[in-house]
Amino acid sequence: MTTYKEKFNKKYGYKKGTSHSVKEISDITGYKLSGLKKIVEKGKGAYYSDRQSVRPNVKSPTQWGRARLYASVSKGSKSSIIDKDLLKKK
Repeated sequence: MTTYKEKFNKKYGYKKGTSHSVKEISDITGYKLSGLKKIVEKGKGAYYSDRQSVRPNVKSPTQWGRARLYASVSKGSKSSIIDKDLLKKK
């Protein structure tokens, strides 16, 4: 199964497994940094409030928040629809 991080890296020409800061994702995608930070915070909150939806290999709320961010900036994902109000272009 391909992760949203892998899809992001392929789309923007980065090596598989490359990690990006929230600021880098903002610069690459053109979305406002403030909205992307809110998406990460929503993901962290979901880690605690909806534990049954968290995959067993996820070890921290930050990891879950970053995964949500990668999904949100990917067109067609459930997260991109849920978080569309936070995805504002610069």
